[in-house]
Amino acid sequence: MAERTVLAGARVVLPTGVVESAVVTVEGDRIVTAGAASPGTVAPDAGPGAAAQGTPAADGARHLDLTGHWIVPGFVDMHVHGGGGASFSSGTADEALRVIDTHRRHGSTTMLASTVTGDLDELAQQAQTLSELVQQGELAGVHFEGPFISPHRCGAHEPTLLRDPDPADVRKLIDAARGTAKMMTLAPELPGGLDSVRLLVDCGVIAAVGHTDSTYDATHEAIAAGASVATHLFNAMPSLLHRAPGPVAALLEDERITVELINDGTHLHPATLELAFRSAGADRVAFITDAMGAAGMADGTYPLGPMQVEVKEGVARISDGPTAGSIAGSTLTLDQVFRRAVTVDELSVEQTVRALSTTPARVLGLAERTGSLEPGKDADLVVLDEQFALVGVMRRGEWVVRPQTG
Repeated sequence: MAERTVLAGARVVLPTGVVESAVVTVEGDRIVTAGAASPGTVAPDAGPGAAAQGTPAADGARHLDLTGHWIVPGFVDMHVHGGGGASFSSGTADEALRVIDTHRRHGSTTMLASTVTGDLDELAQQAQTLSELVQQGELAGVHFEGPFISPHRCGAHEPTLLRDPDPADVRKLIDAARGTAKMMTLAPELPGGLDSVRLLVDCGVIAAVGHTDSTYDATHEAIAAGASVATHLFNAMPSLLHRAPGPVAALLEDERITVELINDGTHLHPATLELAFRSAGADRVAFITDAMGAAGMADGTYPLGPMQVEVKEGVARISDGPTAGSIAGSTLTLDQVFRRAVTVDELSVEQTVRALSTTPARVLGLAERTGSLEPGKDADLVVLDEQFALVGVMRRGEWVVRPQTG
């Protein structure tokens, strides 16, 4: 019989709103109840100390008293390159697992593995390695960011390795991922761009507009062809101007587009973040980390694909070459994003949960399994204290970080 765990007393964020002093019951790797407490939820003979430590109670379940805490769905990161000093672009399973473990301990119970621009054959090899981890259930899929991006908006991507999105090359990477390719970022204005968007959609892969020099009209053409995600909106694309609204306006105004936002205080001014939320709404915003290897690590020098990145005071920038000084992803983890969204940006907890869990899970086609706390879904959840600091992470019924509340 599967072990049963009862988490009681916390504020729980459900799809219908926040429930005070609620209960989440987990059996095996699934949520079986989530909602208001019922009489007898916490075994009367367990005692407060036993409940706090998760000791088995009289009913055979492990009860954990989480009074004064929040329980929210596990975070879903659609765009992450590295962490813990490791990178998905290394091409090794060991480094990929280190990235996964780093972000999982910070609440990301589901994530895509994002690559960076490289030689096409090297990217294909990386995709094959990462696809094995997807098949093992460690990752939700592979996200190719580059090489099919604009040389005018390449950011932290090696300019000499960029290429136009020839559908044959796009197909090569999709095939290399062996059914695990979930998303590809490209610049649709490049030769072959629209045909590649259509190919991605036909293959069941999300076409994301990013690192682009596209115009307003050309971006709308890409959306009409099937593009459905804006890769880190505002970053690595033309600014919103009064006579040239560019891709930002086109992506914000179309209800078919989900916009990624990097909320670290460096990539976006708080007013820009607020503009995106007001324009798109929380149901169309997905907070991402876009993290590189320095996430969870100290300042220093780290690789990002073929590039070298210097991290100072938590901000990552390309250290040399023609793109020196460009922001090179982030050092974020999603628990930091959650806390900043609520305490600095003054978003509601419910809005933040949608942007960190519910919306990205829906976009990735995973809403039946994760992204919200509902019976029958994977037991993916995060426990936060009253100041929104992470104190616990459960993934598929197993504690990755066990709360210490007693």
